[in-house]
Amino acid sequence: MSDSFATLTFERRVAAPVATLWEVWTAPAARAVWASPAPSVTVEFLEADTRVGGREISLCKVEGQPDTSCEAGWLALQPGRRSVNYEVISSQGVTQSAALVTAEFSGTGNESRIGVTVQLSSLSENMEDGYRQGFSAGLANLAGVAERTMVISRVIAAPRDVVWGAWLNPETLPQWWGPDGFSCRTQRIDLRAGGEWVFDMIGPDGTVYPNHHLYGEVRTGDRIGYTLLWGENGPKHADAWVQFEDEDGATRITLGMALSTAEEYRTARGFGAVELGLQTLGKLARFLGAP
Repeated sequence: MSDSFATLTFERRVAAPVATLWEVWTAPAARAVWASPAPSVTVEFLEADTRVGGREISLCKVEGQPDTSCEAGWLALQPGRRSVNYEVISSQGVTQSAALVTAEFSGTGNESRIGVTVQLSSLSENMEDGYRQGFSAGLANLAGVAERTMVISRVIAAPRDVVWGAWLNPETLPQWWGPDGFSCRTQRIDLRAGGEWVFDMIGPDGTVYPNHHLYGEVRTGDRIGYTLLWGENGPKHADAWVQFEDEDGATRITLGMALSTAEEYRTARGFGAVELGLQTLGKLARFLGAP
């Protein structure tokens, strides 16, 4: 076993607003989309809490090899500017490395930049090479996801438990979900982790749009992670997440959606998906009687 130290730096320019890049860097559901450094690697998240003092635990799995565990803890989070976290890598109960990871963000308009500095203490051979390959691939994935992600946000003048209750309630969710003039016709609804919502969106002109939401994570009062399919068990449309945060007695909702392809992203932007999403949050506010 060797003991070595290294400082590694990485930089990536991204064709997306810095606020979107930050959301994709920090939101647990988004991190799960881009975390795998290669198609042969499966990353399973066991725990994810993106706030100062929170931690993230994941397993990297490669067929025929022992799982590699990564524990990361968030030390500083300055939205759109800077994050700092520690990271400990181990395999079969043996620590292989520890690192301090600092990410700096900047940008204007639809162009942004992320710069990452890794201060690495390696207790195992080839960890430095592994970090170089892993972060280079990870940042490339991050950029690709950020460039096909839409993020919308709205503050609703109601307590977080009230907003959460209107969202994670099978009776109320279909009443307000969708843009202005749209209604929902539910076939099945189970708003738990591992559950699903199979429904039709019906447009103002009567056009029917089949939908299927698969819920991967439901963290009460905090966040939801789900997958969108084109109709029941249809092709995947997007990975999506919702975050709920207290803000001066009100609730800030942040809704992110990483489209499956760049072409789908361009199509969605073209038909006004951001504006339609804001209409949906507006309907939620009106449903709650909030301005």
